[in-house]
Amino acid sequence: MTIDYDRIYVGGEWTLPTSSDKITVSSASTEDILGSVPAATRADVDAAVGAARHAFDDPSGWAQWEPSRRQAALERFAVALVARRDEFVHRVSGQNGMPAKIGKLTEGAVPANIVRYYATLATKLEGEQTRKSLVKGTTVVRKEPLGVVAAIVPWNFPQILSFFKIAPALAAGCTVVLKPASETVLDAFLIAEAAHEAELPPGVLNVIAGSGRVVGDHLVTHPGVDKVGFTGSTEVGQHIGAQCGRLIRPVTLELGGKSAAVVLDDVDADAFTRELFETSLINSGQSCFISTRILLPRSRYTELVEAITETVRQYPVGDPFERSTMIGPLVSSAQRDIVESYIKKGQAEGGRITTGGGRPKGLDRGWYVEPTIIADVDNKAAVSREEIFGPVLALIPYEDDNDAIAIANDSDYGLGGTVWTTDVERGLSVARRVKTGSIGVNGFTLDLGAPFGGVKRSGLGRELGPEGLAAYQQFQSIYLPE
Repeated sequence: MTIDYDRIYVGGEWTLPTSSDKITVSSASTEDILGSVPAATRADVDAAVGAARHAFDDPSGWAQWEPSRRQAALERFAVALVARRDEFVHRVSGQNGMPAKIGKLTEGAVPANIVRYYATLATKLEGEQTRKSLVKGTTVVRKEPLGVVAAIVPWNFPQILSFFKIAPALAAGCTVVLKPASETVLDAFLIAEAAHEAELPPGVLNVIAGSGRVVGDHLVTHPGVDKVGFTGSTEVGQHIGAQCGRLIRPVTLELGGKSAAVVLDDVDADAFTRELFETSLINSGQSCFISTRILLPRSRYTELVEAITETVRQYPVGDPFERSTMIGPLVSSAQRDIVESYIKKGQAEGGRITTGGGRPKGLDRGWYVEPTIIADVDNKAAVSREEIFGPVLALIPYEDDNDAIAIANDSDYGLGGTVWTTDVERGLSVARRVKTGSIGVNGFTLDLGAPFGGVKRSGLGRELGPEGLAAYQQFQSIYLPE
């Protein structure tokens, strides 16, 4: 049975769209139709933004509530999300191929935690402070919610990345229009169901879906929008950033990555390979922050190539709903074509495939690619410089620590990264020299309480932590003379 919606969620109600057009979603593992939602039009965007605008401008509405009152509403929202966590995982894994056991730890568990974190944080931060003027008198410094937020999210971790925006925005007092990627719309409409059950005030959270650039562009440039939060490709981020720049509109951009794992010459090979999946291949490589360039010391290059190859060769590939599966399908046929084209480029540029390189046998339906290791490439190769977004790792040799750091920094991106060593102080020293937004020593995971975002072509601004809340606030200064 398919999951089909015939209405959009606007102004706290399930309303009829202005068009009969649909966005249809297929299973990444079976290619069967999973369901559909209405394809929003410009008029639907107008309605959603109008509802968010009305909710924000209401003199007694959401933006004017005390943080503790918003916290109570957001706690109800979190409860409604938890009640649907299994269904969230089912829908996400069906749509994008994420192994369900990964989904349970991420898409199913994290959103409610983020909502609760920001709801509580907003009650603890000082809303106003009075400062003695450096000249004379005093100034009252206030934090205010920015306004109506357009939240545009991708398909790879659609729930987590939605709540990177929804949770701090709502906690700050903003209202939101959520636009999911067309590949993962069914889970987004489940968010609307949770919001409705939690009785969030009408217009505080609106959910619409649109395919193509027309609807997205209209949302980003809409005169009723005050802030844009976007996660996705660098190319689309550049386009959105340019639009917001012309409008002088605040924007947060979390974009692509080509992060490096700097494996130092004293590394414990077993410890490194045990963590390789989580830091370099989680979600079948469809993750922006993972370390997909593996920098290996020449003094141990052969040994480490063999260890990595043997480890990756053992990863089970298959149905995302099977408990043993570590590598699921890619999100679409088009994405598989992109990944396969990079594997060919890697070989053409002199790379040596040590495992993988093709499609797994016995999986004739679904968009599968074997986890692939391409060794013996340098940092100028396309597979070393461009984001592939699939289960492909490039292995690059280096001479010494300085050479490794230079290679890690020789990238257009700077989002994540890792350093691997038995000497934590040495690892910290190397990590501090890598130009990236986030990096881990002997492992990496996103810390909800710490800022996350990129430098260079990996983005602009930060999400998570108190900094993620500040991104949805603005300051007002009220001067009082003596």
